[in-house]
Amino acid sequence: MEKVYEELAEHLDSGVIVGSPKSPALLEILSIMFPLEEARIAAKLPMENKTLSELKEIFPEKADTLEDILNSMVKHGTVYTSQKPGQERKYRLFPTVVGFAETPFWAGKETEEARKLAPLWRRYRDEAFGKELARNDAPVMRVIPIDKTLRDPSQVLPFDALKPIVESTSYRAVAKCPCRLGAKYVGEGCDHSVENCLHFGSMGRYMVEQGMGREITVEETLRILKDANEEGLVHTIDNVEGHLGTICNCCGCCCVFLTTMQKGHRTLSASSYAARVNAEECVGCGTCEERCPMGAIRVGDDVAEVDESICLGCGVCVPSCDAEAVALEKRSEANPPFTVSELLARRFKK
Repeated sequence: MEKVYEELAEHLDSGVIVGSPKSPALLEILSIMFPLEEARIAAKLPMENKTLSELKEIFPEKADTLEDILNSMVKHGTVYTSQKPGQERKYRLFPTVVGFAETPFWAGKETEEARKLAPLWRRYRDEAFGKELARNDAPVMRVIPIDKTLRDPSQVLPFDALKPIVESTSYRAVAKCPCRLGAKYVGEGCDHSVENCLHFGSMGRYMVEQGMGREITVEETLRILKDANEEGLVHTIDNVEGHLGTICNCCGCCCVFLTTMQKGHRTLSASSYAARVNAEECVGCGTCEERCPMGAIRVGDDVAEVDESICLGCGVCVPSCDAEAVALEKRSEANPPFTVSELLARRFKK
C-alpha cells in the first residue's frame, strides 16, 4: 500500500466532526476511491471551503492541472464543490460522512466500484468507524419522531416537529440509501424502500448537480417521511440545534448508526420522547416488538412492555398498533440537541 494512503487516512482522521481512524479496511477503501494522483492531492486538501486561487497556492506544482483534477474528484464524490452567485467556485475534501462513504451509492447504480466498497465499509464499521461515530458519547445524529405519533401534541418541542423545519428549507434533494444498497451488494439487506436519503441546502444542490440525487418539493419530502414512518423506518437528523442538513430514514438491519448502536456504541441520541403502552388497551399482538429496531419492546403476559433505557423514541411502533395502545410521551428529562460549540467540545475532549 502506497504511503500516501497512510497520509490521507491521517488527514481524514482530523475531520472537524467525524474522523476516520486508520484501519486495514479504510486503507483499501481509500485505494479504490482515490487514484494515486488524486490521493496525493487529497492528503493535503483542506476540509474547509477554498477557492481555486487559494488551492493553487497550496499546490503550485499543479497550478495548470489542479482545476481538472479537482473537478474529476468532484464527479467521483471525494471532493465537495459549491458556487454562490457572483463568487468564485469553492472546493473542499469530503469527510467520511456526510461524504465519500455515501457518494458511490446515492445514485443507486450497482457499479463495480460500489460492489467492491460495500463489504469494505461493513468491515470498517466493525474495525474502527462504529466507535468513531460514538466518540466521547457525543452522537452526531439524533432520532426524531413524526409529530403525529406523540400522545400529547401540545408537548412537541420545536426541534421535534419536522413539518415546519422542512417547510423552512431552501432546497431539498433525495437520493438512494447507501446503507441498504451496500447491504444488498453483499447479498444481505431488506425489502425497505431505498429512495429516502434526504439532504438539504447546499449539499442537496451538490447531489443533484452531480447526478447523485434529484430535487424534490416540500410536499414530496413530507410524503417520503410519512411513507418511511409507515414502513417502520427511523428518522435520524443532525444532532445540532437549528441545523437541518440531513434526514436519514434508517432500518435496524442495514443502517450503520443503528447496527452499531445494537453493538453497544451510542451512535444516535434518542429523541426527547419514549414509547409508552396503555396496558388496558394492549392486546399483546407483538407487532410493536417486531418493528422496534432496538429490541426495546417485549410482549409478556399478553402485554407489551417498553425498556425506556434503550428506547430511541422513534415512534415506528405507533402506526402499526391497531389497538392504538402505544404512543410516544415526553421523557421526564428532555434530551435536546447540541449547540455547535457543545458538539465540538464533546467530540474533541481528551
